[in-house]
Amino acid sequence: MTPPMAAPAAAGVPRAAGWRLLTARGVEPDAATFLAACAHAHREGLHVLDLLPADLATERTMGLLRLVDPAGYRQDRLGEGRGAGFAVLVSEEVLARAGVDPAAPRPAPAELLALTRRLKEYATDATGLAIAPALSCGPAPDASGAARAGELRAQGLPPGALAAAQLAGLALLAGVAVRQGRWGAAAAGLYWIQPCLALGGPGTPLRPGDLALATAARPVRSLAAALRTAAATARTRRAGGATTPESERETARAAVRAADYRTDLAAGTDRFFEPRRQDCPWCGSRQLSVRVRVPDLLQAKPGLFTLDGCGDCGHVFQNPRLTVEGLEFYYRDFYDGRGGEGAATVFGRLGAAYRGRAEMLRPHGAPASWLDVGTGHGHFCNAARAVWPDTRFDGLDMGDAVRDAERRGWVETGHQGQFPEFAVKLAGQYEVVSMYHYLEHTRDPLAELDTAAAVLAPGGYLTIEIPDPESRMARLLGPAWLPWFQPQHQHLIPAANLREALAERGFTVLAEEHGPAHQGNDFFGAVALTATRLAPDPDRPWASPATPGRRALTHAVQVAALPCFAAAAVLDALRTAVARRTDGGNAYRMLARKDER
Repeated sequence: MTPPMAAPAAAGVPRAAGWRLLTARGVEPDAATFLAACAHAHREGLHVLDLLPADLATERTMGLLRLVDPAGYRQDRLGEGRGAGFAVLVSEEVLARAGVDPAAPRPAPAELLALTRRLKEYATDATGLAIAPALSCGPAPDASGAARAGELRAQGLPPGALAAAQLAGLALLAGVAVRQGRWGAAAAGLYWIQPCLALGGPGTPLRPGDLALATAARPVRSLAAALRTAAATARTRRAGGATTPESERETARAAVRAADYRTDLAAGTDRFFEPRRQDCPWCGSRQLSVRVRVPDLLQAKPGLFTLDGCGDCGHVFQNPRLTVEGLEFYYRDFYDGRGGEGAATVFGRLGAAYRGRAEMLRPHGAPASWLDVGTGHGHFCNAARAVWPDTRFDGLDMGDAVRDAERRGWVETGHQGQFPEFAVKLAGQYEVVSMYHYLEHTRDPLAELDTAAAVLAPGGYLTIEIPDPESRMARLLGPAWLPWFQPQHQHLIPAANLREALAERGFTVLAEEHGPAHQGNDFFGAVALTATRLAPDPDRPWASPATPGRRALTHAVQVAALPCFAAAAVLDALRTAVARRTDGGNAYRMLARKDER
């Protein structure tokens, strides 16, 4: 048996202690396959093992290889769980933490794909793939467009967009073949024989039985599959969504959510704002001016938000400030609930940024204990373990996600609540406290710094990353500059102000980075915010029910924005290169040591 494998328990298959084999309906593994998978997983130190059937179809194999780098899959702590959707071997300990009932009815392939994706979150560096030579796919899998679209959605992929991209790619390839003579024909030929090149070599462990036929008929099959998927996606969109037990539950949750928002908005939004203040909360100056005034471009909830700038110290703050009730209203369904999966996907793609933050501590020794404040789902702590494998990472956040992070093992202990509430309980317990894109969300950043000073042991380190309100892009892009992030960002602090505040609390600043902290999303974010402003999500529960016209407008804006997004991505790449070379970007990091007294 070659590396990785997995599958749910089947009748007649013996149970090796501590393991369960989860299989899709119609897949019947034999005892030898199960026991060999257990031995392989134990030998490799795996807790989740997706088993690839020996007769896995060519296109399914190619699809999996597009998503997974087998050589780096296990080491990618933030990578999403991928598999073939037929069988997964899972340790009982992981099943228990993930809340999965191993005795539940066998899932469909799409459901097993979704489960594999979830299970990797509980075994981030202990999930693998393996070929099981004796495992068969069973009956021919459903090749309909609806089934394929369902499998793509289960893996967090947009079936409509992928089908459209595939059709566009085939059209482009056909055009090249017709117009470019021999070179165009060569390009089309390489696409045609790609399956044989990828899977037909002498050292290739996966050898699908349909390789020759799939290669010969590839253009026709690809076109047909894309058309079926696109048609199924369109039918689902017209019907208001896929009809599955989970979609029915989500429809019920959406109805409750919409009713709650109607109740909240019936009283208006004035109660979500405090009285406007006349002085700077940082230095007390009354030299204030409006820096930007912008609606909610993140979720398109009602309200208009103003950021004032201080003419003396440069501090930028929300004025009037949101009340606690207002913060709850505007945060709701962004990091959890309706927007939870999207937020988690974005955070899961910041691996390079997480590593850069963790590496900043390298010149100062290996920390034994680290508290990440505002940890959210714990993505940074999970990624930072690759840099500091012997460090104890704890997390703190107001939301329930910190409890999920604890169950997944991404943090050792999850503290839930406001950071200042823990000043006494956690006093002197940590060698490192980190605040990454956290301070700007707080109502009183100076109180947060006081708490960090209390929680750190003498000689400990405080590391902070926040948006830079002095960035040139802030003025160039105006309300469309993503780091304004209204209505969530309460304070944007110039670097000089933060250095001064740290010194007043007994810290010595050791390092400051601007270019490495730059987040390459200035232009892409501007396009996204503008598109949301022109045509917000028609199904948002805080708005009136969607109409066909509103849906058509949103779709038209999304299509029109595609070339803008492409251009923005190029501009952001250039902007990032300049930011790295000049040490100037849209954010900065600061590392400070608490002085020993």
